[in-house]
Amino acid sequence: MFTALFAAPAPQTPAAGQGLPSGRPLRVVVLGGGFGGVYAAKRLTEEAAARRVAVEVHVVNRENYMAFQPMLPEVISGSVGVADTVSPIRRVVPRAVLHMREVESVDLAHNRVTCSPGYRPKSLILEYDHLVISLGSVTDFRGMTGMAEHARPVKTLGDALALRNHVIHILEEADTEPEVEVRRKMLTFIVAGGGFSGVEVIAELHEFVRRALGSYRRISTGDCRFILIHSGDIILPEVDHELAQYAQSLLAKRGVEIMLNQRLKAAAADYAILADGTRIPTKTLVATVPSHPNPVVDALDLPKERGRILVDPTMRVKERTNVWAVGDCALVPVAGWTETAPKYAPPTAQHAIREAALCADNILAAAAGRELAAFEFAGLGSLAALGRRRGIAQFMNLKLSGLIAWSMWRTVYLMKLPGIDRKIRVGTAWFLNLFLPPDIVQLRVGKSSGVSQAHFEPGQNVFEEGDLGDRVYIIIKGTAEVVRSTNGSGEQRLATLGSGQYFGEMALLNRAPRNATVRCVEGLDLLSIEKGDFNALITHLGEMRESFERTATSRGRTQ
Repeated sequence: MFTALFAAPAPQTPAAGQGLPSGRPLRVVVLGGGFGGVYAAKRLTEEAAARRVAVEVHVVNRENYMAFQPMLPEVISGSVGVADTVSPIRRVVPRAVLHMREVESVDLAHNRVTCSPGYRPKSLILEYDHLVISLGSVTDFRGMTGMAEHARPVKTLGDALALRNHVIHILEEADTEPEVEVRRKMLTFIVAGGGFSGVEVIAELHEFVRRALGSYRRISTGDCRFILIHSGDIILPEVDHELAQYAQSLLAKRGVEIMLNQRLKAAAADYAILADGTRIPTKTLVATVPSHPNPVVDALDLPKERGRILVDPTMRVKERTNVWAVGDCALVPVAGWTETAPKYAPPTAQHAIREAALCADNILAAAAGRELAAFEFAGLGSLAALGRRRGIAQFMNLKLSGLIAWSMWRTVYLMKLPGIDRKIRVGTAWFLNLFLPPDIVQLRVGKSSGVSQAHFEPGQNVFEEGDLGDRVYIIIKGTAEVVRSTNGSGEQRLATLGSGQYFGEMALLNRAPRNATVRCVEGLDLLSIEKGDFNALITHLGEMRESFERTATSRGRTQ
């Protein structure tokens, strides 16, 4: 996974105590836990503490860690441990308040963010004085038949771990597969996208399989096929032609087939389908493109271009005074920008970190009534690892390749890993990997079923009025009562439910909070169906939806 060189810029902070709201701290809500969001929160909290100004920073992220994305391909190959590439946000930004939630919506008119429920089924509402949006991009296969079902993205730690487990499973199965054609299909590995992400993934994938074959006696290197598909006439278009040619020749020499001027059109269970109709039998298809704006960003009524939020050179969103955007989701103008020849910062970590620092400084400056600074960073260079102690590096007019570039890649990224503990772990793993065979343990960490069972004792509430609807329940055994509060005068019993009956569906059908409480009367055994599975069922089975709606209507639309 590509990210170019980066280092924190020099601090620029307002004078102590200037211009902050009296009586309470300035509240800043940061959406996203990637490089942009975490480093914006880090800069805000550190500079506020140093200047003794009252700033309260809240970070909203679905995980409690920040993934160091440049090393995700090395998770696939096992060069580093799964947890070694992530850093707990609470340790990187100890002064911030972390909310491990999904962002559901942003109310720009009322300065309010609504987040998904946590342990309790109630939405979290965060109000802000300033909002920093750093939600990045997501994998999106819309319009590409079969891709969502059969192609594997590599954008998150979970994606990298899932791909690693899949490859190990393929090797295990292929080692005992008697049919030659089936085995060849299983051992064909395809990566779509010849940018930094795709090149580094195919390089690490090739290296991992090659080294792992020592443990699989019935598989030879000749049984394996590695294919890189790229839409251009040369891979790595982001770097100098000479370096791109070096990388392309190196991969080809190792046995990677590079299909240029080709696009991946669709996918099936056993095939990758190219734009020209070519079908390649495979069980492993990795797609590093395309990416799409986060759905929350997509839904915001903010000026956008190419799906990214338009900001001015200070990181402030155009036409807004208290909304800022950094990282992949922001379109940041850089030096040399003109109306006729617009020029924007690329979505790389080195730019995101500097955008984050400038954004934090400008929020403090705006609160103090000071002039805001403009983004002027032009980039330091690019690095990419090609496996087997080879890489490429480009700094201004300096171009390096081979062992020295690979060594530089490892040195730079080891230095930039947050926390001394992560540096030690990764450094140790890299050293041991030079001498030890790769680990081929498959970790089964697949998603658990959305259907489960639950038990409640008399007097317990299955859910309460006002809770967010997240599941539908079917009674296996026992009795429950449905009650609703009556304006402070107690409760009204609406229904008594027994074995074979169900409840909780209307909150999901109407996407509204629960309008009644369901309480256990006699020991209750329930079958619980998660919202996503329930929605999939009623979407494709119209009669089931009609049945749920008729039952709910007969109950007076409760739950």
